[in-house]
Amino acid sequence: MLLDPTPANPRPEKLSVPNFPSLRGFEVIDAAKDAVEKACPGTVSCADIIAFAARDAAYFLSRFYVKIDMLPAGRLDGRVSRASEALANLLPPLVFNVTDLVGRFAAKGLDAEDMVVLSGAHTIGRSHCSSFVPNRLAVPSDINASFANLLRRRCPANPTPGNDPTVHQDFVTPNALDNQYYKNVLEHKVLFTSDAALLTTPATAKMVLDNANIPGWWEGKFKKAFVKMSQIEVKTGKQGEVRKNCRVVN
Repeated sequence: MLLDPTPANPRPEKLSVPNFPSLRGFEVIDAAKDAVEKACPGTVSCADIIAFAARDAAYFLSRFYVKIDMLPAGRLDGRVSRASEALANLLPPLVFNVTDLVGRFAAKGLDAEDMVVLSGAHTIGRSHCSSFVPNRLAVPSDINASFANLLRRRCPANPTPGNDPTVHQDFVTPNALDNQYYKNVLEHKVLFTSDAALLTTPATAKMVLDNANIPGWWEGKFKKAFVKMSQIEVKTGKQGEVRKNCRVVN
C-alpha cells in the first residue's frame, strides 16, 4: 500500500477505492524509514516499520495500557501493488453482514472473536461521509435517531469527491484506543453497517457485551489479535525485499 503510481503501474493499492483518499500519513512512514536507513542501511523493511508504528500507536493512544509484544521482526516488502487486490481483500463497510465478515477474516486465518476484537480499532480515526451516508442515513436503519441527526448536520446528503467531509468514528473518546466502541455499538451509535452487524447474532452480541462491560477484557484480547493480524501473509526469503525507499521498489 506504500508504493506510488508509476507509468507501468498507474493504479497501485494506495489508489484503490477502499484506500483513497482515506489512507494518509505516508510521510510518517517515510520519515521513520529515513531515520532507520541512516542507522542501519538495508536492514529494516517498510513492512516492519508499519507493524511497529501500529504497535507504538496502540501503546500511546491507549495511554500506555495496550503494550503489544510484536517480536520477531523480519517481514519483507512486496514488489507488486494492485488496486484490485485491495478491493478483493479489504472489508467494504456498507454491505457486509456477520457471515460475510466472519468469512473474510477466516480467509486470513482469523476467527470470529478476532473479527469482533479488531473491529474495536474503530474507536479511533475518522471516516469520510461517503462510507456510511448511502445506507445508514438515507434509508431506515437501526442507527440511533439523535446520532443520525448529528451525522446529517456534519455530512452532505449526497457526498461527492469534492464534498466529502470526515467525522470521528467514535464521538465519545475519538483520540483514545479504548473499549468505548463497544458501548457505541450497544447504543446504536456507530457509522458502518459492519459495526451494527455485530449485534445481529447471539455469539457476536455476547462478545460486544463482554468487551464493553468487563474491565481490561477487550484490551487483553486486542493485543493477541493484533499479533495474529501482524503475521498474515508475511513475506520472507525470496518473496520480497527491503526497500530503500518505501514508495518505490528497489
